[in-house]
Amino acid sequence: MKKNIIFLFFFFLLINTFSQNYTISGYVRDDNSGEELLYSTIYVEEIKQGFSTNQYGFYSISLKKGTYNLTFSFLGYETTTQNVQLIKNTSLNINLINSDNTINEVVVIGQASDKNVKSNEVSSIDLNVKEIKLIPVLMGEQDILKALQLMPGVSASSEGSSGFYVRGGDADQNLILLDEAPVYNVSHLLGFFSVFNSDAISDVKMYKGGIPPKYGSKLSSVTDIRMKNGNLKHWEATGGIGLISSRLTVEGPVIKEKISVLISGRRTYADILVKNFKKDYRDLSLYFYDLNLKTNLILSDKDRIYFSGYSGRDVFGLQDFGFDWGNSTATLRWNHIFSNKLFLNTSVVYSDFNYGFRAEFNKNVIGFSAGILNYMFKQDYTYYLNTNNTIRFGVQSIYHDFKPMSFKLIEKNPDDTLNAFRDTSLVPQYALESGIYMSNEQKIGDKIQILYGLRFSVFNNIGPYTTKIYDDENEVIEETVHEKNEFYYTQYYFEPRFNSTLLVNESTSLKVSYNRTVQYLHLLSNSTSSSPTDLWMPSTSNLKPEKADQWTIGLFKNFFENKLETSVEFFYKGFYNQVDFEDGAQVMFNPDVEAEIITGIGRAYGTELLVRKKTGKLTGWISYTMLKSERQNDKINNGNWFPARQDRRHDVSVVATYQILPKLNFSATWVFNSGDAVTFPVGKYYIDGVMMNLYSERNADRMPDYHRLDMGLTWIIKDNKKFYSDLNLSAYNVYNRKNAYLIRFVEDEETGQTQAERLALFGIVPSVTWNFRF
Repeated sequence: MKKNIIFLFFFFLLINTFSQNYTISGYVRDDNSGEELLYSTIYVEEIKQGFSTNQYGFYSISLKKGTYNLTFSFLGYETTTQNVQLIKNTSLNINLINSDNTINEVVVIGQASDKNVKSNEVSSIDLNVKEIKLIPVLMGEQDILKALQLMPGVSASSEGSSGFYVRGGDADQNLILLDEAPVYNVSHLLGFFSVFNSDAISDVKMYKGGIPPKYGSKLSSVTDIRMKNGNLKHWEATGGIGLISSRLTVEGPVIKEKISVLISGRRTYADILVKNFKKDYRDLSLYFYDLNLKTNLILSDKDRIYFSGYSGRDVFGLQDFGFDWGNSTATLRWNHIFSNKLFLNTSVVYSDFNYGFRAEFNKNVIGFSAGILNYMFKQDYTYYLNTNNTIRFGVQSIYHDFKPMSFKLIEKNPDDTLNAFRDTSLVPQYALESGIYMSNEQKIGDKIQILYGLRFSVFNNIGPYTTKIYDDENEVIEETVHEKNEFYYTQYYFEPRFNSTLLVNESTSLKVSYNRTVQYLHLLSNSTSSSPTDLWMPSTSNLKPEKADQWTIGLFKNFFENKLETSVEFFYKGFYNQVDFEDGAQVMFNPDVEAEIITGIGRAYGTELLVRKKTGKLTGWISYTMLKSERQNDKINNGNWFPARQDRRHDVSVVATYQILPKLNFSATWVFNSGDAVTFPVGKYYIDGVMMNLYSERNADRMPDYHRLDMGLTWIIKDNKKFYSDLNLSAYNVYNRKNAYLIRFVEDEETGQTQAERLALFGIVPSVTWNFRF
């Protein structure tokens, strides 16, 4: 099988005929800021073929000797055409001018008007920050992750949460990258805000399927978020002031067109407001902050260096109690052009997620901390072989430092009740995750495009650590001690990837994809989305890596000269070694938690529909997802299949933006989804006079259906080259529906009967935000 894959790779590569070609290459940039325009489009009229820049704004096209008209386009920018006489290898950098009249359109930047049909991408989503500025959201805080939740196949893990599920996968199976650094917890304020400040972001791309071979580590999706590089031509500031938070971004050249810097910050001030109105809360700390930094250094036409960093934290404290959590990332990146055909990106990455708790009582202080720390090195090469073949290959290695819960006890007044907190720290674990990949994106004639590739991943556990073998009663029967830096358990997998596109006609295409993904890290949590107490563990001899196989087929069709996009996709995903827990399992503070974990299989399949209008006064989209997601485990539900929590049969999003006047825009979103699968009590019994609940089978019940309408109004107060400002008024949950966030069961004191109580999280929530740029 492996030999066949390698043979096919080189067979497809060698069937192409070679001729004397020359290469034209360069960058496509914003004329105003010098910012690279990622995934912009280049169309060569003479050969009727389109190309695009890569994720760094670089392009390379090999053509026969001759004269060509190259059209460069990027939605939201004026199109430009260059006449090129190609008699030698040529470097051509293009600056595109931002169109003043496109700010009011909801568009997907970086896509040609027919890219959804003609590109060889399946199940991908491209978002631009402009796109989400007009979408009404909770508290008026722009949020790229909440915008993604309005697309087919992506659903919020709970109301108001920035956590999400993709095509029936768990919330921890989504790889989220910020300038190539993995972010393990994307939530502020327990999920109501994401950690990404939209003012510092330039591009967002999500893969739900058809995942390129260069990505690994997670099963269900990849969300690749790119920060702005910083304005190389002039200084500017953007920001906003809202009801509970404010933000400010400053960027500009240190040396014009050579070195730029971007600094962005955001902070909430709910605690400051509460302190001023409630004297009982003078000791309250309740806030989060984000800091983003990016520097951009152009060394030469062939070399460029970037450094980006992020630090964000949530802090909650009241008198003798405190809790905080946060992420820190840093990325040092070097882009090098070896030749007109060969492009290299080298990255060194640091990522840290940690949290801590502190409580003081009787003059004693108790606290704990936990987290996960990563160091990564990666190289990605792109070789533009010819007009019909683009080869990508690379290597990646990540060192994982798992920091389980560690207690710290400061005793000023010794107390025997503190014995439970002495010597309860768990042993840290270490691992090395590596991967190599190679792929070729090939065009066969005018109608067919294919991408075929292979990723090979390896995972090694590293000492010091003591491995254990358990019996059926979860008792330790054997231990093995591994020394420091000892590689004691190695696992490896081949991960094939394949995409294909058949262009039926100029407005219709049929696409098919398959990908295998492997996940070596496991999240031990019973919550519905990422929470501050997430506990990550590596794969071990007791805990096998999770795997998934996904097949997708889609039909893409545009109408009215690409003004209306439509698509329907069918997918099936098979899961293996899915992590679950035995009933009554103790997850936290358990040194033998591996014995409590049980694994099973899963499946998710469904249909996604999308209808989208991108131009005119009325823009927006309608998305619909029909999904069935199930799990099976021999130790749960008598071995029968049961619904996963994220098994939502129907999910609908309607997004609309209407330009009432040149400077006045109205927007609205309406969402509906079937209720989550949950386990409710169906009876009760007594043991020694104590009432106990009798529960149904796993996830046999349903939460009530969820629906909500949000509206927003944006008034552009001033808009010229020197100053821009707008006022955004929005309302979340306009018709004040009391959607169930939690259902609890309580016993009526008079009748003794158990009753269900629906707890709603939000009613109608108005907000106002003033945004500016100068």
